[in-house]
Amino acid sequence: MPSPSKREQIVDEALRLFYRHGFNATGVDKIIASAGVSKKTLYSHFRSKDELILATLRKRDEMFRNKMMRETERRAAAPRDRLLALFDFLGDWFNEDGFSGCMFINAAAEFSAQDNPSHMVAAEHKRLVVDYIREQAQLAGARDPAALAHQINLLMEGAIVYAHVIGDRQAATRARDMAEVFVRQQLDG
Repeated sequence: MPSPSKREQIVDEALRLFYRHGFNATGVDKIIASAGVSKKTLYSHFRSKDELILATLRKRDEMFRNKMMRETERRAAAPRDRLLALFDFLGDWFNEDGFSGCMFINAAAEFSAQDNPSHMVAAEHKRLVVDYIREQAQLAGARDPAALAHQINLLMEGAIVYAHVIGDRQAATRARDMAEVFVRQQLDG
């Protein structure tokens, strides 16, 4: 496997540090030291810390959604079952070493203005997750796939926050139990 480019190395290290410590609390010097690159190298790839933050958010979005879809589809073949397998995926994530909540919720909190580019990337990530859920709801035959997708997503988001803030690593299981009610209402009548 080829070694990552300097740009990838910087993004990977920034992603790790931003996720663990936050965006504003992580300085460029810390990223440079941790990535083992010079300031010149960092700034040859990114014009600013804000540009680096956007690159890390985009990478995290791609990594997270791909893993979510892959793991959900590995766990369940039928779309109906996938709607609930999403919570099994979350439960595994909550119990990973270093779980620090959702990077996109954290970004939206740190960059609270809705027109801030980092906030906008975070919002787009959330919309894309809902799109995937809606697609599964539609394939499962939900009467109102959009409504079911929003219900499930709200439960997922609540479980993420609860697991992170309260430390309840069983939040996904609790949310899954609630999601079953919405799935039955939409699919069984």
